[in-house]
Amino acid sequence: MFFIMSTSPSFSAYKKSPYRSIKHNTYFSVYDHLFSKFRNKKIVFIEIGVLAGGSLFMWRNFFGSKARIIGVDMNPDAKKWEKYGFEIFIGSQSDENFWRNFREKIGKIDIVLDDGGHTYDQQIITTEMLLENIKDGGLLVIEDTHTSYMKGFGATKYSFINYTKNMIDKINRRFSKLSDDKNEKRIWSIEIFESIVAFCVNKKHSSLVSEPTDNGGKNDNSIDYRYEDNQAIKDLEYINKFLKYIPGFKFIIKQLKFFLLKVNSKSKIFFR
Repeated sequence: MFFIMSTSPSFSAYKKSPYRSIKHNTYFSVYDHLFSKFRNKKIVFIEIGVLAGGSLFMWRNFFGSKARIIGVDMNPDAKKWEKYGFEIFIGSQSDENFWRNFREKIGKIDIVLDDGGHTYDQQIITTEMLLENIKDGGLLVIEDTHTSYMKGFGATKYSFINYTKNMIDKINRRFSKLSDDKNEKRIWSIEIFESIVAFCVNKKHSSLVSEPTDNGGKNDNSIDYRYEDNQAIKDLEYINKFLKYIPGFKFIIKQLKFFLLKVNSKSKIFFR
């Protein structure tokens, strides 16, 4: 682990910070993976949670002098870091009006890193209020998502991880046969790491209408072997050959197939 961290650009930037910052050792490889493409570029980077100021300097070291580094905190004392060239906004993550005013002043954003209070309301409201302001190719990253499995951060039913699972469902509802008004087009993809969730924004890709394509190649009329390893389904399909013309029987066969696939699931042992 020491070797991995010693070669990490984000860890190096972290160690060079003149003020205190606390990070889990598993985070640096994630930072390098997500953020390296933004280094030495003119970007807008928002970090929620200033605390002792150390991470502001870390990110300046990491991204370079072209980056606009903005900190958000509820503690008015955080304004002292402005004398070092950082922009500081004082307000609550769970205050929608604060975020509306913030968006008007800041405009489009390349990266949001939420290392704030870690309550579910703070994490979810931050995500909902800032997603629309993320540029295509940008990221909204929520840190310390292990709080979703801990007490003292909100109602478990409405944890940030449950919110993320719901987002996964909504992204998959963009598929043409599932598409409805519940699909999610603000986010192109989600990357999940230990204690970190990254929402990747690319509206050009996420707004693309899902449609099947055909490359026009020669069709060899190959047989679908999808249910070849399920004897119950094979037996059902055999019966269907003789009875499929009976009115209503096709629907019955279809429902029986769904039922058999459900009760005969071999993969349920992996959901413990």
